[in-house]
Amino acid sequence: MEVVSVNERIKIRNLSASILVPVVGGSIVGALANRSTREQYDRLKRPSFAPPGWVFPVVWTALYKMMGLAKYRAQEIAKPQGRERQVMNPYELQLGLNFLWSFLFFKWGLRGTALIEMAALLGTIIWTAYEFYQIDKLAGRLMVPYIVWVAFALGLNYSFWQLNK
Repeated sequence: MEVVSVNERIKIRNLSASILVPVVGGSIVGALANRSTREQYDRLKRPSFAPPGWVFPVVWTALYKMMGLAKYRAQEIAKPQGRERQVMNPYELQLGLNFLWSFLFFKWGLRGTALIEMAALLGTIIWTAYEFYQIDKLAGRLMVPYIVWVAFALGLNYSFWQLNK
C-alpha cells in the first residue's frame, strides 16, 4: 500500500481516474487506430527483434498502470505546493503524443512521421519523469520502464520504416 499511499492517505477516486485515463484511453485509441489494419500490418517486413503481437497489449497495459500511478503520486504531492501544472503539462503532452502515435503508424501508415513523433514522445516522457522525480522520487522511478520501452519501440519503428520504404 505504500506505493499508492501519498502522505499516508489514498484518494481512491483520484487514483482510479489517474490509472483509468491512460488504460482506457490507450485501449480505445488502440481499437480505433488498429481497426482494419491487421492485414496491412501482417504484410510488412519485420525486424528480427520485433516481439510477437500479443506482447504489445500486455506491456502497454502494465505501462499505462504504472504511468497512472506515477501521475497520481506526483499530482497529489504537487497540488498543495502549487506545482500541479509543472508536473501535469509534460504528462498531458506525452499522453497525447502517445495516443497520436498509433494513428500515425497503424491507421495512416506514416511510419517516418511516426518515427519523428516517437522521438518527441520519448523526450516528453523523459521530461515528465524528471518533473515527477523532482516532486516524488518514486513517481519519477515509476516512469523508467516506460522510457525503456519507448526507446526500444523507437528502434523498432525505425526498423519498420527502413524495411518498408
